[in-house]
Amino acid sequence: MTEGPLLDFFRAARGAGLRISPAESIDATRAVQVVGFADRARLKDTLSLVLAKTAEEKQSFGEVFELFFRRGDYGEEGGPDGGAGEAPPADRPDPPQSGEGQGGGGEGGEGGGAGSGGDLARMLLANDQAALAAAVERAGQEAGLGNIALFTQVNLFTRRILDRMGLQALDRAIAAAPESERGQRLRRGRERLREQVRGFVEQALQLYARGETEAFRERRLRETRLAAIERRDHERMRQLVRAMARRLATQYGRNRKRDRRGVLDVRRTLRRNMGWEGIPFHVIWKQERIEKPKLVVLCDVSGSVAAVAQFLLLFLYSLNEALSGLHAFAFCGNLVEVSDILEGKPIEAAIPAVMERAGYGSSNYGMALADFEREHLRLLDSHTTVIILGDGRGNRTEPRADILATMAERAKQVVWLNPEYRTLWGTGDSDMPRYAPHCRVVAMCSTLQQLERVIGDLLRDGG
Repeated sequence: MTEGPLLDFFRAARGAGLRISPAESIDATRAVQVVGFADRARLKDTLSLVLAKTAEEKQSFGEVFELFFRRGDYGEEGGPDGGAGEAPPADRPDPPQSGEGQGGGGEGGEGGGAGSGGDLARMLLANDQAALAAAVERAGQEAGLGNIALFTQVNLFTRRILDRMGLQALDRAIAAAPESERGQRLRRGRERLREQVRGFVEQALQLYARGETEAFRERRLRETRLAAIERRDHERMRQLVRAMARRLATQYGRNRKRDRRGVLDVRRTLRRNMGWEGIPFHVIWKQERIEKPKLVVLCDVSGSVAAVAQFLLLFLYSLNEALSGLHAFAFCGNLVEVSDILEGKPIEAAIPAVMERAGYGSSNYGMALADFEREHLRLLDSHTTVIILGDGRGNRTEPRADILATMAERAKQVVWLNPEYRTLWGTGDSDMPRYAPHCRVVAMCSTLQQLERVIGDLLRDGG
């Protein structure tokens, strides 16, 4: 009977940011079957050893554990606080089934008739906190409390749980003898129970809606223009960038082979089918080797695109497992190589240092391209992808598109990521129409979602 509560706990823990694999869930369930629920400290230590891997995860685990296994006082006012240290419902005797059958019994007796209030009234009068807590848990599961996602659903789930516990029968018992001592005790117990159930639902909102809230926030940040990300969201964006980069690095971080469908490898096919006298039961297709890409990145860090450039540099340097070589340059006017800064400092300190060295000035693409041609053109070969991030606005200076043409001839491809809307390309001082013919890919890239898609396509195709 341990699986139900534990599955809910695993879901709450994942919503809090813990990475729990199916195998770890199985291990935790087996461990709990050994240690049981009676000793909560031992239960917490056991689950922590199995589920939490880092210091941050252990802190999050502790918060979720205390919130999930906390029990309130569901009895009469003045009753003993027996709920805080109780075991979860998995180790308790099953309470009477909620909802059906709670209005029966004889008048005034423990199992009385229409005015008795049923099992809920009996538990309130007896101040049976263990049974009340178990009944609330059971009713919450029946009501689908684990699906709560919005604070506006608190009243709805509170009412559903109370109805399943037998609130209507309890109301009839109170109405049958409103002035009697029993009726007054039941009325007080009902109000206290209502408050406690509401607190239980709010606790579930904290547990189960956290993951949905974080997922919604992440979706919003991924779809928000990078230049419009508020400073308070920068740390969360850095976490998203790192997670995204790790995901791509895991997927594309090694040399791969891709079947060339339709191109038969005759030699390997004949060898594979020699046991069948050469009849090709197993067809082998030729494969092409996809090597890890080499990247040269030129980032415009002028004031108009500085925010986007910071996130691109962070993203690319988090991808180092998937890249065989990365050279990063920043420019407003003159080109500055910043690979040493990004390699020699933590990324949080490196990005501000790059911006301090080369950022926030006025763009001059022609000067930056001329500097690259003079000092770094040797970096380009048939395996190199050049990525340029910028709006292509050179403040009416000479764009030197001829140098970009030379770079395109030497490199495997040139990819231009422009944070502006396409409708603005070529307007005012934009030189994008002169640069675009020399690029294999020219894409709008103003959000993290667009950035992941473009970089993922490059890695998938081997840069």
